[in-house]
This record gives sequence, structure tokens and C-alpha cells, in this order.
Amino acid sequence: MTESKEFEVLYHKFKNQIYNLALQYVQNTEDAQEITQDVFLTVHSKIDTFKNNSKQSTWIYRICINKCLDFLRAKKRKKRFSFLVSLFSESGSEISFDKANFNHPGIQLEQKEALIHLFSMINDLPENQKTALILAKIEHKPQSEIAEIMELSPKAVESLLQRAKNNLQKKISSGEGKRE
Repeated sequence: MTESKEFEVLYHKFKNQIYNLALQYVQNTEDAQEITQDVFLTVHSKIDTFKNNSKQSTWIYRICINKCLDFLRAKKRKKRFSFLVSLFSESGSEISFDKANFNHPGIQLEQKEALIHLFSMINDLPENQKTALILAKIEHKPQSEIAEIMELSPKAVESLLQRAKNNLQKKISSGEGKRE
């Protein structure tokens, strides 16, 4: 099979899964579409370097997770920079960036506020805990596959999931989890 045909097969097989995974990370359809495009550009440019040491799905998921984490880090840096610029600008009374927009399809209006709050707590988790939690609870991946995607042992994934659960429970019990 030629590389372009192989890429086309991979794209059609995984495009929806990758989009959904990106959407869980960024909670915004436009950003998820952009990340999905970036993932498949990377897959296309590196398809000849894939060594079959893992399943193709694992390889593509790993690329997607890295793209999502890079996107979120860049977004944090941009917010931090915007905040600093606003501190030192002449009109320093206003911060020049907007709070993240939660734009997730399929969410009813009355559920939106609760989900925004839940995802904000999940987004505050350390990256590895967030990744394990999204893959396990939202993507419904088995721990063995999560371990392969994250390049960890199944026990390490189990530990990450437990710590993520404990951290979320602490946030909820400390009042961070209460909405006004």
C-alpha cells in the first residue's frame, strides 16, 4: 500500500476519535478541529517513520495527546503574557484576554454550567492525571491501552487515576467544587 493510501485509510478510520479526544482536552470545537488537522499533518509527514512497535491507534493517540498538551501550554503562556502586558500597559485597569469559551456540541444549556465547572476542575489536574482520566472515563479506554498510549505501566495508570479521583474529591469537598 502506498503511503498516501495508507494515510487516507488512517485518516478515515481515526478522524472522529481524534477529534473527540481533542475536544475533551480543549472543550472548543474550533480548537479541536485545528488540533485534529495538526495531528493528521504530523501523521502524514511521519507515516514513513512509524515502526510498528505499537498499534497505529496508539501512535496516533499519542500524537494527539501531545498536540493537545502543547496547545494548552501555549494558551496558558499567551494568557500569562497578555496579563503581564495588561499590567504594564497604559490602560492597565483591564486585562486584555477573555476567559476560555466552553463550546462543546451536544451539551444542553442547563448542563453547560455544571460541565464548565467540572471541566475546569479536570483542567486543573496535573497533565498526566488529566490524560489518564480523559482516556479512561471519557474515551472509555482500558487501562492496558492507556498504559501503552502514555508509555507507562498499567499499575502507574491505575495510580494516576486514583490520584486524579482523590484530587477531584478534595476540590469538591474544599468548596472549589461548589458553584454559586
